[in-house]
Amino acid sequence: MTPIERRTAIELRAEGDKKSPRLVGHAAIFNSPSQDLGGFTEIVKPGAFTRTLKTERDPLALVQHMPQLVLGRRSAGTLRLTEDSKGLAFEIDVPDTTAARDLLVSVERGDVRGASFAFSTPAGGDRWEVRGDKVIRELIDVDLHEVTITSQPAYLDTSVARRSYELKFAPAPRLRALRRFLETV
Repeated sequence: MTPIERRTAIELRAEGDKKSPRLVGHAAIFNSPSQDLGGFTEIVKPGAFTRTLKTERDPLALVQHMPQLVLGRRSAGTLRLTEDSKGLAFEIDVPDTTAARDLLVSVERGDVRGASFAFSTPAGGDRWEVRGDKVIRELIDVDLHEVTITSQPAYLDTSVARRSYELKFAPAPRLRALRRFLETV
């Protein structure tokens, strides 16, 4: 099983009215480099979600990536996802639950403004390259698992990508030892 990775974009707003509140925003922004994710920078390319959105896959909308705090689900029609020119857009019909009401208040106050997505990368779904002294990972095709509303818009759980980076770009142990030796001479 491919481990799930999470990334964050900051674009979220509350819409609708008291009777039918909605949360809308972008969970991913295309062609916008991430912060350093532990030795590499990541860029989500346009079309990265196209295949997933055409399938029967059933992504969830969650609070803080917590599966017990479901805000919406694609198959229920309470989560709508589209790729637009900016990125992965979402619209969530917020349920009348205590957690969702509390979240709406926090979003309206501006205390919570982050949106994120969780994904796994199928074979061939990413491309790694070195540009100057930077390592870049481009996401070109992902399996979307969820979008989430988060109070801490930070990049989380990048261990899978970091392992891929180390396998491709980190020097072998012998080379590291030789480099350390040469640096001391």
